[in-house]
Amino acid sequence: MNKRCSWVTQDEIYIKYHDEEWGVPTHDDKELFEMLVLESFQAGLSWITILKKRENFKKAFDDFDFIKVANYDEDKVNELLENEGIIRHKGKINAAINNAKIFIEIQEEFESFDKYIWKFTEENIIKSEYLTESDLSKEISKDLKKRGMKFVGPTIIYSYLESIGIIDNHEKDCFKF
Repeated sequence: MNKRCSWVTQDEIYIKYHDEEWGVPTHDDKELFEMLVLESFQAGLSWITILKKRENFKKAFDDFDFIKVANYDEDKVNELLENEGIIRHKGKINAAINNAKIFIEIQEEFESFDKYIWKFTEENIIKSEYLTESDLSKEISKDLKKRGMKFVGPTIIYSYLESIGIIDNHEKDCFKF
């Protein structure tokens, strides 16, 4: 049996996420948007809560189609607030819509969100810091906030960078290290 990072429980969702996604470099804008939304909704909650609701989020947010999400109206916000399968937090829902619009603006400026986010490390992966925030997450958070994004504080962004593989924080005795 492979040794995993200490935070991984025996929950199959956690194991699959750890083994197949966490710390794996991601360059697809749709996946980058999905993780940005999920990390924003995770604020104040456990990651397992989000993972267990991930499929519901995927359905509720039109498969994380950022163009559709950017065009959500008040009726869609109300529909999402009624959806028991997701986290029903109006601020986070509105942030996802707002952030989709800014995500698109960033794509237009940099050709893709991928080019924007990976430019901060010149496409290098940062190996094992074991922090909850860093100078890098503070820099990206500050830039995203300046552009108008919400729920993108340094801790959320640090987690985001781990989830998309810019920061690889697998523990030294983990088989993924």
